[in-house]
Amino acid sequence: MPENRDRAQEIFARLAARYPDPRPALDFTGAWELLVATVLAAQCTDARVNQITPALFARWPDIADLATAEVADIEAVVHSTGFYHNKAKNLKAAASRIMETYNGSVPRSMAELVTLPGVARKTANIVLGSAFGQNEGIAVDTHVTRLAFRLGLTQSVDPKVIERDLMPLFDRSQWADINHFLVYFGREVCPARTPKCAPPGGDACPLFDLCPRNGLKGLA
Repeated sequence: MPENRDRAQEIFARLAARYPDPRPALDFTGAWELLVATVLAAQCTDARVNQITPALFARWPDIADLATAEVADIEAVVHSTGFYHNKAKNLKAAASRIMETYNGSVPRSMAELVTLPGVARKTANIVLGSAFGQNEGIAVDTHVTRLAFRLGLTQSVDPKVIERDLMPLFDRSQWADINHFLVYFGREVCPARTPKCAPPGGDACPLFDLCPRNGLKGLA
């Protein structure tokens, strides 16, 4: 099996061919909407979040509107995304901080974004990469965590360590896209419990020959 950098680049090339239009599965029209949707997506499906956000943004179209909203009202709208108490509280607090500290605009740096309530490095990476076209790192969500280990690109399950392991394997210009590719691939071909592993030929996994299948008993 090729060394990790070469293998990672081949993985990227094959996934890029399979998914020619990488973008977040979350619906958004700007940095604020993407930030909100990403916060809501924690422990929730993107499909569910996409059902919720139209009503949320119709009721509170701007950052200033959400900053002055009642937390209980926000909770009522985002209830079905789970953990709604914390999510509602963090969204209001993030909106308030943006209004008070960043002149009403979503900040454009990692250092500033992670000061917002509810925004950790993963969310900041997604906002920077997909809303601002700035690749500061690789967003490591549950799909990336699982597939990076399964593909042998890391030996860790710690998102911070995984990000450090992945960044040298991909060009900076690829950092946002590899997140999207692994999310798509994790859903379509390589879910946690029922990966569609198959040798080349037929309906095969396109990464079969590149994958050590770490953690999959009987398929190594």
